[in-house]
Amino acid sequence: MRRTGITLLVGGAVVAAGIAFAMLRVNPYLYFAGYVILQYVVIATAWNILGGYAGYVNFGTPAFFAMGAYTAVFLIRSVKAPLPVLLLAGGLVAALLGLGIGYLTLRLRGTFFSIATLALAVVLQTVMMNWDYVGGSRGLSVIRPTGPPFGNYVVFLFTVMVGLAVVAVMIARLVERSWIGRGLAALRDDEEAAECMGVPTLRLKLFATTVSGFLLGVAGAPFPYYVTFVEPNSAFALDYAVNALAMPMIGGTTSWVGPVIGAVLLGTAQQLATVTISSELNLLIVGVVLVAFVVVAPEGILGLLRRVRGRHI
Repeated sequence: MRRTGITLLVGGAVVAAGIAFAMLRVNPYLYFAGYVILQYVVIATAWNILGGYAGYVNFGTPAFFAMGAYTAVFLIRSVKAPLPVLLLAGGLVAALLGLGIGYLTLRLRGTFFSIATLALAVVLQTVMMNWDYVGGSRGLSVIRPTGPPFGNYVVFLFTVMVGLAVVAVMIARLVERSWIGRGLAALRDDEEAAECMGVPTLRLKLFATTVSGFLLGVAGAPFPYYVTFVEPNSAFALDYAVNALAMPMIGGTTSWVGPVIGAVLLGTAQQLATVTISSELNLLIVGVVLVAFVVVAPEGILGLLRRVRGRHI
């Protein structure tokens, strides 16, 4: 209970700091960049619940993210739903998708599972490209609501993403420290041995795909208001699949801290490259950094720190 209280206190402090930063009215680009970095924190954390804790590498991150975005587009166009409804609906639709895909694919292992999730993203992108109500292949413009808090909708979305990042990290931390996290770790190390020891591996995998999908859908729900123009190539962008995989691996996949470290470091590097050189270099930066960490520190920054600390004990 004491640790839970401290966690809630820290989370509340981070949200309060985000609100205070929003009220400073600094360079507008900082809010644009901050939103993207925080979005990566949510995406990396969500991916790690399945890919890091359970060891099932998911290449279909854009599918869940885009489902959150297109659910929001559908609700905005049909009933002009407010943002809280968009967040909840986007998360639930992506969670149901995760649960369904879990039943269909989680009996697959290793490379076969990864290919199946990649195929899911391709299929859903094709569906959205042919669904004219949400813009189809041409895309659809989205009008932001008037009179947002803080006087600017991007600043408001920044504060929303601060809250979502805090919630995502708290969920990941709770899962990791519970019996579910221990079960997922046993599954990751040796699934057959875990089954022999009575670990409910299938139910744990379904839980991981559902929670991971929910968080990815929540991350995608504000996307239409952020970009104001949604089309399949942006919602299903390869960047999300690559970053979702790279950021936890760079930070460390065995702890909730790793994806946060990787998302902040790599997301900041990408934003700096965007304003100083070119946004086209973002994937190149991710690839170079990822290869370097695979060679030098395959367990990520956290694993490297543990090794260094172990040598000094």
